[in-house]
Amino acid sequence: MTSTILIADDDPVQRRLLEAMTRRFGYEVETVESGEQALARLTQVGAPPIALLVLDLVMPDLDGMGVLARMRDQKLSTPVIVQTAHGSIEAVISAMRAGAQDFVVKPVGAERLQISIKNALSIDALAGEMRRVSKRSQGLLTFKDLVSRSPEMARVIRLGERSAHSTIPVLIEGESGVGKEIVARAIQGASDRRGKPFITVNCGALPANLVESILFGHEKGAFTGATEKHVGKFVEANGGTLFLDEIGELPLDLQVKLLRALQEGEIDPIGAKRPVRVDIRLISATNQNLIEQVKRGKFREDLFYRLNVFPIGIPSLRSRREDIPDLARRFCARFAAEEGRNIRGVTAEALSLLATYDWPGNVRQLENAVFRAVVLAEGDELTVAEFPQVASHVVGFDVRVPPLPAPLAADAPREREILRVEVRDPNVLLLLGQNGEMRKLEDVEAETIRFALAHYRGQMSEIARRLGIGRSTLYRKMKEYGLGDDSLAEHGEHASMVA
Repeated sequence: MTSTILIADDDPVQRRLLEAMTRRFGYEVETVESGEQALARLTQVGAPPIALLVLDLVMPDLDGMGVLARMRDQKLSTPVIVQTAHGSIEAVISAMRAGAQDFVVKPVGAERLQISIKNALSIDALAGEMRRVSKRSQGLLTFKDLVSRSPEMARVIRLGERSAHSTIPVLIEGESGVGKEIVARAIQGASDRRGKPFITVNCGALPANLVESILFGHEKGAFTGATEKHVGKFVEANGGTLFLDEIGELPLDLQVKLLRALQEGEIDPIGAKRPVRVDIRLISATNQNLIEQVKRGKFREDLFYRLNVFPIGIPSLRSRREDIPDLARRFCARFAAEEGRNIRGVTAEALSLLATYDWPGNVRQLENAVFRAVVLAEGDELTVAEFPQVASHVVGFDVRVPPLPAPLAADAPREREILRVEVRDPNVLLLLGQNGEMRKLEDVEAETIRFALAHYRGQMSEIARRLGIGRSTLYRKMKEYGLGDDSLAEHGEHASMVA
C-alpha cells in the first residue's frame, strides 16, 4: 500500500491539478476544501494514516497558519508542505517556524512538487525512526510508536495496551523476526515500569552449563571458575521487565526453578545461603507451538499455564503486506543516515516488488535487505535493481545476469570485475533498445498494444477506452503491427474482428 497524501485547498482547479500530479507520482490522494476538514481527516479514528499534508496558506475561515497552529496544539506530527500564490517571504518564514517542512509557489511544477514530497517523506521517516530508536534505548517506547496499517497488528496493539496496565504474565507468539521484542518493549513503555530496566535473555543462545548462573546468579566460589559474584538477569531486571525470548528452548530442570521464581517472587542464586526477593514483570516469547512441546514432554505443563495467561500472537509480515512500504521507508531513512548516504527513499516499483515477496524471515529479513540495498545503491533512490535476490523469487520480475567474459590468456593482466544484475519490472516499458538508442515510436506503440491485449484479456472495448482511441483505430493499428491473429486467438476472439 502506497502513502496517502492529503491536499487541502479551497480552489477546485488547484485541487484537481495537485491530485492528478500526485497520483502520477504513485501516491494515494485525498482532497479537502477547508482547514477544518483537513484537521478532521488528520484526527479521524480508524482511517488510513495520512503520510503528508499539502496545505494552502490562504483559505476562508481556518487558513493554513491556523491549521499549523492547531496541529501543534494537538501534537500532530504529520509533515506539511505549504503552498502560496504569491511566494511572500514573510508568509513562508512564518509557516516554516510554525512547523511546515517545505513550501511551493502556485502553480507548482511537477518536478518541484515530486522532489518536495520525497524530501518531506524522507525527513519524516528519518525523524520517526530516530525517535523510536531513542525511546527504545530509554525504555520509553510505546504502542503509539508502532505505526501499522494492518488490522491484525491493530489487534496486537490493542491487546498490548490492555496488558500494559497490569502485571499479568504475557506470552508473545510469532515467527522469528516478526518483532516480538519490540512489542515487549512497548508493553513496558506503556506501563508504570517505563524507564526501568528491560533485560532481554535469549534462552536458545545460552550455554547449557551456564543457564542457571546467567538467569539466577551465583556467589563467589560457588563452582570452579566462579571468581566473582554474579547477580544474574533476574536481579538485573529488578523493578523492571525481564523478557525471556525463545522460552521453549529453556532446559527442563531450569523450568522448575523458573516456575518457583514466578510463584514465590524470589530466586535461589547458586551457592547463596538464602533466597533473594525480586520484583519483575515477566514477558516471554516463542516461535514454537508450546502446546505441542508440552505433549512431547519437552515443556512443563504447569509452567506453560503460568506463562500463557495473556497470549498475544503477532502476524507474519506476509499476512500484513500493507506495512511493508512504511517499514522499508523507515529502514531506508535510518540506514542512509547511519551510512552517510544521500538516499531520498524507495521508488514505487521497488515498493511494489517488496510488497509482493513473502519474506520468510519477516521484518528482520526486510531490514537486512534494505540495509544491503542502501550500501550498494548508486543513485539517490532505492530501485528494483537494488533487490536482485528478492526479485529472483517473485513471479513476473525478470532478473538478468550478464554473461561472463571470455577467459583471459594466462599471461594477460587480470582486473577486478564488477558483476551487475539487471532486474526488470515486467510492467515497465523500455524506451532504449539493445544498442542503447531510443526505440522507434511504432515499436513502443506495438508493445503497448500487445501489453494491453494481455492485461485486459482481449476485451477490445476496454482496451480502446484505456488507450484513449476508438475501436476502429485499435483494429487498424493491430493489423499494421501484425497483432491480429496471434493476440486475439490467445484470448478467444476471432481474427476477423480486425479485418
